[in-house]
Amino acid sequence: MAKVHFLIKRKKLKIGLALGGGGARGFAHLGALKAFEEYGLKFDYVCGTSIGSIVGTFYCAGFSYDKMFNIAKNINLKDLRTNKIMFLPSKTDGIENMMIENLGDINIEDLKIPFSAVAVDIKTTDEICITRGNLAKAVAGSCCVPGIFQPVVYGDMLLCDGGLKNTLPADIPKLFDCDYVIGIDVNKSRLYGTNSSKVIDVLTCSIRILMQSNVVKGYVYSDVLLKPETKRFKSTKTEGFLDMIEEGYREAINNMPAIIRLFSSKAIRKRKKNKLKDKLEKPVIF
Repeated sequence: MAKVHFLIKRKKLKIGLALGGGGARGFAHLGALKAFEEYGLKFDYVCGTSIGSIVGTFYCAGFSYDKMFNIAKNINLKDLRTNKIMFLPSKTDGIENMMIENLGDINIEDLKIPFSAVAVDIKTTDEICITRGNLAKAVAGSCCVPGIFQPVVYGDMLLCDGGLKNTLPADIPKLFDCDYVIGIDVNKSRLYGTNSSKVIDVLTCSIRILMQSNVVKGYVYSDVLLKPETKRFKSTKTEGFLDMIEEGYREAINNMPAIIRLFSSKAIRKRKKNKLKDKLEKPVIF
């Protein structure tokens, strides 16, 4: 009797990418994406907080590194803040217009790669994972730093910066069945104090303290964690953006062996249940 051979098809490995917040330091995200592009690595799901949501949407729209670079190099952060009066929060029109000018007035569902933006609803204090609806509004809500921008109306919600609860959203792709997640923290040196008693300095320092405490979740869920060296750059200025890109690129290249292992079919294995992960707060999926 002839032997019958059964070919068992293993499931396709699903890899997610989590892009953290960090203001202008987000240029480092571009460097990492450049490295991924050179190695032919493509992600199945992307999630971003604040500046990470901006970069993530362009990636999910199918933009190459070169195309993203040509847009990013011309961005003036002052143009994104339409209100020039100090201590008076600005509307997010500048952010929304920038998104619409480059991507069109589209919905998140229109992107080529599944994407979600992380924000916080200040009505309920819930972390919101936005998976549908107007892209420009969702991204603006994710980037809405309290005291700098006015909250964004999104349905029944009032959205503020997702970094208040989840500055590195590596947990989100796993909620959407990703086997592994690459997390990028472009602001690892976020925790530093201030000698100033000015309102804006105290406010931004307070936000840094909050974000330092909630980045832990992103570290727990990242299977490979990239932490570009961005300490010498300011999150509020674009000076040195080429060097920031280079730092992101270098960090990705240095970790490429570990990243490639995740993309290999050999990396598929039964994962042990992580009790700490089960105890962490889950976001509201919208």
